[in-house]
Amino acid sequence: MIKKILGIAIPVLLAALLLIQLSPYGRKHVNPPVTSEPPWNNPQTRALAKRACFDCHSNETAWQWYSNIAPISWLVYNDVAERRRRLNFSDWNRSQGQYVDEFSEVYYERNMPPANYLLLHPAARLSEAEWKQFYDGLESIAAKYQP
Repeated sequence: MIKKILGIAIPVLLAALLLIQLSPYGRKHVNPPVTSEPPWNNPQTRALAKRACFDCHSNETAWQWYSNIAPISWLVYNDVAERRRRLNFSDWNRSQGQYVDEFSEVYYERNMPPANYLLLHPAARLSEAEWKQFYDGLESIAAKYQP
């Protein structure tokens, strides 16, 4: 009985995976131009941001091979679009100052980059010293937006 179910389920699943590849959603990998960046306090802060944040929070996303395969492409595209809307280091003139208060939350909770991103991008993991340097740099940016 199980063999019969698997004999039907596996081909149906494979056919479904092939069919969803026809969906264009999630494959429009356009990186808009960089219009402006934050007032970085030093090049090291930018380098840390580029390493740990730019794939999702900038217009300089490096689209990996798996971002072309549905349904993964849908998730990756959705994540990048949402994170660019939330904070975009390449479109800083777009009132990004409203999010600078979240820098300390990210620092203390270490919730960025997310664990699922770090699995495939281990270079994005920051050491404790790098986190401190990065946070200090972000705080200097945030100070420019405080009333």
